[in-house]
Amino acid sequence: MIKLGGGWDEALAPLFSDERYLKIREFLKYEYSHYIIYPDMYDLFNCFRFTPLKNVKVVILGQDPYHEPGQAHGLCFSVKKGVSLPPSLQNIYTEIESDLGIREPACGDLTKWAEDGVLLLNTTLTVREHKANSHSKCGWAWFTDEVIKIVSEKCDDVVFILWGGNARSKVPLIDRKKHFILESVHPSPLSAYNGFFGCRHFSRANEFLESRGKKPIDWNLNR
Repeated sequence: MIKLGGGWDEALAPLFSDERYLKIREFLKYEYSHYIIYPDMYDLFNCFRFTPLKNVKVVILGQDPYHEPGQAHGLCFSVKKGVSLPPSLQNIYTEIESDLGIREPACGDLTKWAEDGVLLLNTTLTVREHKANSHSKCGWAWFTDEVIKIVSEKCDDVVFILWGGNARSKVPLIDRKKHFILESVHPSPLSAYNGFFGCRHFSRANEFLESRGKKPIDWNLNR
């Protein structure tokens, strides 16, 4: 039985009892027993464990987890302490420095953001080692689409940060009357210079939160 806390158990209960999730679970039982799968099964739902539903102020939507050893730990774009920064995260830090003047941190662990109210959600929650998108067809898209709908319905004045085509395709799931949507290309090296750099999503997110009487996100990972 999955226990997440923070209001997620009640919110996600209909998903966890759905036939579609039960099929995902059976698929994962086989995958974890026959292959190296990331993240570790105990880290699979960290994005929910670290960010209670009522505390969600920002949603950053990733694609699937990093697929190399030691990287993924259940938070999109984040890597464990001591792991080299992946290129997309390096570009995110570059944009934060340009936007807010915050110097690049040495560590790629974004847990502090999660604890501050940033739901770091991947659209696919697992991946086979060395095989990007290998679990993208197993049913996770349905599950995480429902998570986006839940946040949109149950929370108020959330900033949804959507980078890249996959994330931007989720706009119809979000109630624009209640929430603020920020879109750009993906921060990967292939596209970052086509609109990610200079998007100022971090300061714009905080400006919106403050306009709604909410405490802004502390994007500074150096303290």
